[in-house]
Amino acid sequence: MVDEMAALHSNGTWDLVVLPSGKSTVGCRWVYAVKVGPDGQVDRLKARVVAKGYTQIYGSDYGETFSPVAKIASVRLLLSMAAMCSWPLYQLDIKNAFLHGDLAEEVYIEQPPGFVAQGESGLVCRLRRSLYGLKQSPRAWFGCFSSVFVNSNDQLADIFTKSLRGPRIKYTCNKLGAYDVYAPA
Repeated sequence: MVDEMAALHSNGTWDLVVLPSGKSTVGCRWVYAVKVGPDGQVDRLKARVVAKGYTQIYGSDYGETFSPVAKIASVRLLLSMAAMCSWPLYQLDIKNAFLHGDLAEEVYIEQPPGFVAQGESGLVCRLRRSLYGLKQSPRAWFGCFSSVFVNSNDQLADIFTKSLRGPRIKYTCNKLGAYDVYAPA
């Protein structure tokens, strides 16, 4: 729990403020997980602060929540293209991934249980960055991720987020350097 709080503070996830009138808070709680290694032994115990997103109100606490998700067919296409062209594949694991997305809305949460700032029990946390459990967290994380990794005007990432038909799939595959790719029209 101490490591999670240190990550939240070093990331600048929130500021302690007085709750403005007319605003409501979203609760939060600790969620625990036991991480097991490949041999079945307990690797580590993990704790995470999670917002109670089910209490959020559409329009005041959050707006849009859509975030693109890769379809399994797109992942298979990527893997087959990488195998055909002998491209190297890398796995990317970003610690505390959702904590990097900046929030567009003003969201206030209660201070995490057990970590209430001494002498500041009447204050709430105004979120600057997304937190696990919020309805807009996936969208905020995708906005951060796409601004860093997708910098092409051709939107080559379209192939991984939605179906492409006919000439568009051929154009995209040619930009990627792939040939003889068969897809239903």
